[in-house]
Amino acid sequence: MATTTGTAADTTGAARGLRLPGIVLGVGLGGFVDGILLHQLLQWHHMLTSTDTDRIGVRYYPADTVAGLEMNTVWDGIFHTVCWLAVLTGLAVLYARVTHHRRRVWTSPALWGWVLVGWGLFNLVEGVLDHHVLGIHHVYAGERQLWWDLGFLLLGAVLVAAGWTLQRRGRPFDPSAGGGSGGGPAAS
Repeated sequence: MATTTGTAADTTGAARGLRLPGIVLGVGLGGFVDGILLHQLLQWHHMLTSTDTDRIGVRYYPADTVAGLEMNTVWDGIFHTVCWLAVLTGLAVLYARVTHHRRRVWTSPALWGWVLVGWGLFNLVEGVLDHHVLGIHHVYAGERQLWWDLGFLLLGAVLVAAGWTLQRRGRPFDPSAGGGSGGGPAAS
């Protein structure tokens, strides 16, 4: 990424440098937080726990039966596989773009801002699609499930806004160039 420091092209080129890997990593990591925290630890839902009221006609697999929990566990595993592939892809793209000065990139507000944007995008897409459009599960099913689902979307929007704000703090950075100050890596 040969750029001239301080130009508009520098900022744009650097912004592209970490945007894609950061967002893809954020999607995968956000999915892992959802799957580990909400599916496994809190056991609030699994991938198919609301298919009795879904909008696409998927067979209902209640989580309080062995057969239902087995099928939900399979689909949770498929979900985690997609998250894992997203993390691997994000890491591969990041590694391909960064060959020198890795410490500066890993501590960059730009990278972590884009990761938060990706996590927020995961929440927004998964929340709208699975909770509202398809209705295959809800954050916390029951009387107030709409509020839990809306809160999940609000968290997604906050993560996108916070990530966008954080990544803008990063200075343009060419990972192939040497030197630079240690006072705040960039690499948007």
